[in-house]
Amino acid sequence: MKDVKIYSTPTCHYCHLAKDFFKANDIAYTEYDVVADIEKRKEMVDISGQMGVPVIVIGDEFTIGFNKTDLAKMLGLI
Repeated sequence: MKDVKIYSTPTCHYCHLAKDFFKANDIAYTEYDVVADIEKRKEMVDISGQMGVPVIVIGDEFTIGFNKTDLAKMLGLI
């Protein structure tokens, strides 16, 4: 299984949808709250080039936002 990281904020609706998707598909993930963790916020910007959340890193790929189909493809579910 690929390593999954999500850079999120506590109030982000799409972040919650992504985490619910991971839980529903029994996908372990590491969550980083970029409001509370300034170093992880900088890391997220270095990866994505922007401040929008969620930024989801799966293996060596990343996506911005929540798209169920894209996540499923990146995870090899479809």
